[in-house]
Amino acid sequence: MFEESINANPVLIVDELTIKAIGREDAINVAAYFRANRDFLLPWEPHREPEFYSDTGWLKRATQLSDLQRRQLSYYFLIYREGSDEVIGTISYSNFIRFPMYACYVGYSLAENMQGKGIMRRALGRTIRFMFDDLKMHRIMANYMPRNRRSEAVLQANGFTQEGVAKAYLLINGKWEDHILTSLLNPKWTYDD
Repeated sequence: MFEESINANPVLIVDELTIKAIGREDAINVAAYFRANRDFLLPWEPHREPEFYSDTGWLKRATQLSDLQRRQLSYYFLIYREGSDEVIGTISYSNFIRFPMYACYVGYSLAENMQGKGIMRRALGRTIRFMFDDLKMHRIMANYMPRNRRSEAVLQANGFTQEGVAKAYLLINGKWEDHILTSLLNPKWTYDD
């Protein structure tokens, strides 16, 4: 089903960024990230219960996410600047499908004060390499709201191509939102039994 040799908690480096798969020890830092960026992320995210912003809620969530990573069913990455313990962004890979599709979805968020610095473009590119090279994914899918130009630019910079439009696709901040559907294919993918 999955390769035991692949690290369930990889730490990836790109430039001055450290991108770390979540562990229980990260719960307080990621909760602080979402509290600090709550208003900024509100227009782009689904409704969140109060527990989502609490240290206790994230301790429980980090435990669950770590288990999913161990079983290679999803990965939840946290972005840090080198030498800092402040989370500045997240990248999540979910809904893993193996044979015959070898695909997953990606979603991400970045702190308000980190916008426009190329951080997400670089961090996403590094995690994509992990998904393709280490986890042998063939297709990564990402969807964004048409008005989210920053997300569109990040995906285009990483080679994603538009595949369609889904009307009323996700319930975001209490409203059904259309989404642009995109994907990226692994150009080096080969079938290994």
